[in-house]
Amino acid sequence: MKRIAIAIVAAAALIVAGILVSGTTKEKTIGNRGHINYDKINGAMLPQSISFAGEKAPLDKFYVREALDKEMQVNTYWHSSTLMLLKRANRWFPQIVPILKENNIPEDFKYLALIESGLENVVSPAGAAGFWQLMEGTARDHNLEVNKDVDERYQLKKSTQVACDYLNSAYQQFGSWTMAAASYNAGKRRIRQASHKQQVDNYYQLYLNAETSRYVYRILAVKAIYENPGQYGFALRPQDLYQPVKTREVHFNDEIGDLIVFAREHVTTYKMLKP
Repeated sequence: MKRIAIAIVAAAALIVAGILVSGTTKEKTIGNRGHINYDKINGAMLPQSISFAGEKAPLDKFYVREALDKEMQVNTYWHSSTLMLLKRANRWFPQIVPILKENNIPEDFKYLALIESGLENVVSPAGAAGFWQLMEGTARDHNLEVNKDVDERYQLKKSTQVACDYLNSAYQQFGSWTMAAASYNAGKRRIRQASHKQQVDNYYQLYLNAETSRYVYRILAVKAIYENPGQYGFALRPQDLYQPVKTREVHFNDEIGDLIVFAREHVTTYKMLKP
């Protein structure tokens, strides 16, 4: 009986192997990436060319192409995460972009906020908070209020202005928006030291820590997908996107003693006011 059972199992294995080899598995179409089947996944194609803030990425260099390729695959096939980024961008980019323009910051920096926080009011393990992931010290240095009752890092207009001030300062120092973006992640001092030590002033030529080495490539990847989502298989309808939330400004001079009472007085809820 044991020999018969073994023979049946072996025969079944051969049948399965034959199906896989003969390529008779069912095909399925996903977005515009073409036909795939259960044992074949097409890689996301790299754009022919791409730039950040008007500075073209040197895709002719193999290590640049491969670094961008890695981020394109990660962000294309991490479906749930990228879908949520596209949905939230429709709500928040219309508020972020005008502030960037007012401060002469290239529009591509909206993607920096996207990769920093996913456009959510998150707090990092290091204590950075809000869409632009500002540290407490940085926020206070730019006159934002940060205490146990109020944290203006969660105020989109004010935090975006702080980010603009930082980026303009970094651009003046490095003369490159790509380097300014890298310094947003690593800090101006580290980028300056690395540039001086290695005697290069180009992000794509700098040897940096793992996180900063990926930083601009992550921005480029989400930019490529955002600007042509259908090419990467993201078929979002207008009704799938998150719409802007209607708000109104309330000005007051005194401290808010009780946020719950304050919310009720202004016909809203504590949940809506808390970041």
